[in-house]
Amino acid sequence: MAVVTPNNLPPLNKETFWAIINQEISDEVVNALLAYYLGYRFDGDRQRWELGEVESSWAQEYPEPPNFIENRPPTVKLTRSIPPENKQLLKEQLGFTGYKIGEFTPRHTRRATAVNWLLSYMAIHKLPLH
Repeated sequence: MAVVTPNNLPPLNKETFWAIINQEISDEVVNALLAYYLGYRFDGDRQRWELGEVESSWAQEYPEPPNFIENRPPTVKLTRSIPPENKQLLKEQLGFTGYKIGEFTPRHTRRATAVNWLLSYMAIHKLPLH
């Protein structure tokens, strides 16, 4: 996974979220966004991931940021970590009604989950959606 900082990540906004859903943003960037907002930080001097800001269950299970798009288990963990009141934010805030049957793959679903988790993160931290 690429080393990420707030300076090289796209902003958390509607344009970015639609670009994720529409597969206009690379899997690597989607993974980097999730890793960053989960608290993963890469220490370039020591060449290792710092987990001080990562919730303990994530740090224990994933000492390095997982690939959410390629692997189902970390995406399931993301889904389970979204509070019930935030489960419909993708629909409520973006008007996303889902993919059409026959036109979506697990990759599409994982990208939608990523966006919903990021929306939940924003709601929890009271960040405005633009």
